[in-house]
Amino acid sequence: MTAKRLFNEAEVRAAIGDIARGIYQRVPPPRSGWAIVGIQRRGVPLAQRLARALEELGAPALPVGSLDITFYRDDMGETALHPVVHETELSFDLSGKILFLVDDVLYTGRTIRSALNELMDFGRPSRIYLVALVDRGHRELPIQADFVGKTVPTQKEERVDIHLTEIDGDDGVWLSPRAVKTA
Repeated sequence: MTAKRLFNEAEVRAAIGDIARGIYQRVPPPRSGWAIVGIQRRGVPLAQRLARALEELGAPALPVGSLDITFYRDDMGETALHPVVHETELSFDLSGKILFLVDDVLYTGRTIRSALNELMDFGRPSRIYLVALVDRGHRELPIQADFVGKTVPTQKEERVDIHLTEIDGDDGVWLSPRAVKTA
């Protein structure tokens, strides 16, 4: 059985717009401002898109950063000897800001736990909101997204893949019948 496309480009764009409207309506900006941090890899372009969507709604220009959690993961012993490391770029002070932490798929919660640990090494935001394009369930930790584009019921052995133009050449959300363990 092949992968099934769940959402196309227009639906991905609509989900990001829905998230932005939800944020804009529910979260008043503090004096110290908002900031957005995307988790490498696909969380970064999603964070950039979310910042643009918020600015289109009237928010001021928002600082956007990227976070690579590779060395904060709790499964480092199970991963490859030569992990692929991407850039962490936080060129702004996190202290006192309302921070939106963006990831593509929320699954067990372990990626988010790692991201929170790393963020605290860079400062102390006044509040962190979790944003996920897709929440597929199956949490192993008590972590929940504050803003979700789409909730997709899945089986634990299935895999949700996000494609983004900036990385993959197209936008879409795919469901594969079997999870493929990657290094």
